Order: sequence, then structure tokens, then C-alpha cells
Amino acid sequence: MLMVGNDPIEAERLLVAGELVCPSCTGVLSPWGHARWRSSRGAAGTVRHRPRRGRCASCGSTHVLLAQVWLSRRADAVCVIGAALEAKAGGAGHRSVAGRLGRPVSTVRGWLRRFASRSEQLRVGFTRLLHELDPLAGPLVPQACPVADAVEVIGRAAAAAVLRLCPQPPWEYAARVTGGLLLAPPAGGGVSNTS
Repeated sequence: MLMVGNDPIEAERLLVAGELVCPSCTGVLSPWGHARWRSSRGAAGTVRHRPRRGRCASCGSTHVLLAQVWLSRRADAVCVIGAALEAKAGGAGHRSVAGRLGRPVSTVRGWLRRFASRSEQLRVGFTRLLHELDPLAGPLVPQACPVADAVEVIGRAAAAAVLRLCPQPPWEYAARVTGGLLLAPPAGGGVSNTS
């Protein structure tokens, strides 16, 4: 899987022009059909989309080109999941967050548990990234819990990226930096780069 911007026309242009790099071997990706149709829940309702797929000319592996508005293996947009994480960082419980977002309690509880299990890894990775983007960044003030610490530093790194790179919503930035694996099991999906 390779995270791309949210504009499918631009993603297609990059793919056809050979400007997308294979995440496995850094070879050039070329068009290779589409992934299956997906129904995903965005902030404004359900969206049907079919992500493009690219094939590496060097190693032959194929990769789904996933827009940074989504996360791997999640039916909800990253902004919805991010809203749940922010509410949790503010002290809300999973039931009230689920009610506020109109999502099943079990789904929200799963997001929060997965993020909590990775919060230290994400805090460390995004702190490193924050200081790469802004070497003069002030100290991070410890928050009430590890989830709040991780949410805080993701926001600060995203703000630094806006100033240094380009404007983009903080949770989409987090999705792109983690390669869509923000809620992946603790062993995978570390913070990779600033693109």
C-alpha cells in the first residue's frame, strides 16, 4: 500500500508519469488495475471508492494507492477516527465518543484501544519528526495520559509540516506519515517520513 493525496486525477497522473516509487524496493510504479470497491464512512456520510493499484517494474509487487483521507483496514475516514482520539485525549469515554460520532461503541473502543497500545511508539516517532521539521520547537508538556501525549505531538508535528511543507489536515498528515497504519498493530506502522 502507498499513501497518495486525495485527488484521484493527480494520483493517476503521478502513476502514469512514473513518479510514484515502490515502497518495497524504490522501483517505479506503473498502472495495474484497481483494488476492490469499498464503502467508507466519511465525516459527511458514506463514500464508495475504488483505489487505484500500481505494479513495480523492478520487484513486480503490487500496491494499492490509498488516499490519505483513509487508513488501512478501517471503514471510517481518518478525520472521524482523529476526532475520537482527540475526545479521548480530552477525557471522554468510548461510549460518549461513539454517541457523539454516531459510530458503534465496539468500533470506537477498538480504535481507542489500538491507539493506546501504540501511543508511546507514535509519541516518540512524531516527536522526532516534529524536531526534524522545527528544530526550535518548544518542549512538549506532559498531558494527562499517554494517548493525550501522542495526540498532542501529532498535532504539533502536523502544524510544523503545514509551515514547512504544505497545508493539510493534521489527521491526514498522520495517515500519510504512518503509511495508513496509524491504527496498525504495535509492531508495524511506525512514523516514516515527512512527505
